[in-house]
Amino acid sequence: MSGARAVFLDRDGTLMEEVHYCGDPADVRVFPGVPQALRKLREAGFRLFVITNQSGIGRGLITEAQYRAVQDELLRQIGPGIIDASYFCPDRPGEGSTRRKPQPGMVLEAAAEHGVDLAASYFVGDKSADIECGHRAGTRTILALTGYGAEQRCAPDYTAPDFPAAAEWILRENRAK
Repeated sequence: MSGARAVFLDRDGTLMEEVHYCGDPADVRVFPGVPQALRKLREAGFRLFVITNQSGIGRGLITEAQYRAVQDELLRQIGPGIIDASYFCPDRPGEGSTRRKPQPGMVLEAAAEHGVDLAASYFVGDKSADIECGHRAGTRTILALTGYGAEQRCAPDYTAPDFPAAAEWILRENRAK
């Protein structure tokens, strides 16, 4: 399949500080260097998609409106026109969801809607579910050691100390091609 190259991004613990079931925009703290790294990827021609499990909605701990307010604040802090689209799954673990990571449903949905070449794309996250999701979708994977990253046991294509380092690795890898 030919199409756009993309980077699929976990949100909590990868782009912003991990806040257990974040429902308050005041708690959004984007990690240092993330907006600049996202802009570099965008300038290099990558499409950018947030792919996030939000089981707090399904568990009744936060509302969809709270999720959207947090997401809006994240996008405000990152800057306008950087993220192409955001996909979230409100399902709780064990519900048999095809969209909840590690299942690849949200990635496949984004790829179909935006003409993405998954083999030329990447998934960056801080949990083994992110890495497994990326593998199942056919992307390269990067584990960021922020959030829960240092605790994970998985086999990413690359491990980075944080998202800006992951972005630099993607950019270096694509310059070599």
